[in-house]
Amino acid sequence: MENSPSSPVKAYAAFGKGQPLQPYEYDAGPLKSEQVEIKVSHCGICHSDLSMLDNNWGFSSYPMVAGHEVVGTVTATGPTAKRVKVGDRVGLGWHSGSCMSCAQCLAGDHNLCLVGESTIVGRHGGFADRVRCNWEWATPIPDTMQSESAGPLFCGGLTVFNPLLQFGLRPTDRVGVVGIGGLGHLALQFLNKWGCEVVAFTSSESKRDEALQLGAHRAVSSVDTDQIKQLSGSLDFILVTSNVTLPWELFIGALAPRGRLHLVGAVLAPVPVGAFSLIMGQKSVSGSPVGSPSAAARMIAFCARHSIAPIIEKFPMSRINDALERLRSGKARYRVVLENDLN
Repeated sequence: MENSPSSPVKAYAAFGKGQPLQPYEYDAGPLKSEQVEIKVSHCGICHSDLSMLDNNWGFSSYPMVAGHEVVGTVTATGPTAKRVKVGDRVGLGWHSGSCMSCAQCLAGDHNLCLVGESTIVGRHGGFADRVRCNWEWATPIPDTMQSESAGPLFCGGLTVFNPLLQFGLRPTDRVGVVGIGGLGHLALQFLNKWGCEVVAFTSSESKRDEALQLGAHRAVSSVDTDQIKQLSGSLDFILVTSNVTLPWELFIGALAPRGRLHLVGAVLAPVPVGAFSLIMGQKSVSGSPVGSPSAAARMIAFCARHSIAPIIEKFPMSRINDALERLRSGKARYRVVLENDLN
């Protein structure tokens, strides 16, 4: 164990809904027994950060230090922390703690822990020079992976990698990805290297060629009814990464028998589904959060093996409001990453 620094944590915080972020310092207090402290080098910006900063989900608290796609170096460990040590380079995503004793944790599903801790819910996250988490959520990063590219993998990447594991996708499956953004552009890469036939659905004509370069075998308009109908009964799995309302019955119609429409994008409006559209083809509609620590480790190993990385735009952390505006504009390709310049 190395003693936790006594100096205040330097960060950027929102002091209210819709307000620009401002410099902020806070005392993190004593390091807990199973925690590690991470010196942040990079932090990606996720749409979930925007949702929390704007209180779109109704449970934000201020002042808020967002940021949950963290890469950095372990500088301190609690006396019962395991797996990582001081000096290790690690990543941290949406979750920062789990109880380690409930049925879900004991089964390896720490991400489904009902009393688990989230990195930016009721606590301060990675838009800072340091951040803390329980040891199980600090995932070691291999030397071959660049720090600036690794952060987005721990939320955006893990969110779309987790369904591949949970539902046993096969290399022979035909898979659609709806929404080619921060999550979708990683899903295309994962699925291509997984061996699947990949169809990209996008509403942006400008992304069609890039989707093909990223691993899609075909690009289809997500707003063209005729194009979607042409895929009727053909897809084994459709992964929805966008958070907008879609013509759901058309997409369910594009599923093959026993096909699954799976949501990882936080669509706020209800998803209306007719019972017969599911019953007749034995189809399913489901959703999932980010994955477990085990899934995170497997994802990082998969990325290292296949040279998978997000496409990023970099900003110094001191320009965090410009970076947030870039993401809000919808022009980011495809993940904005902050480089820590607070020290």
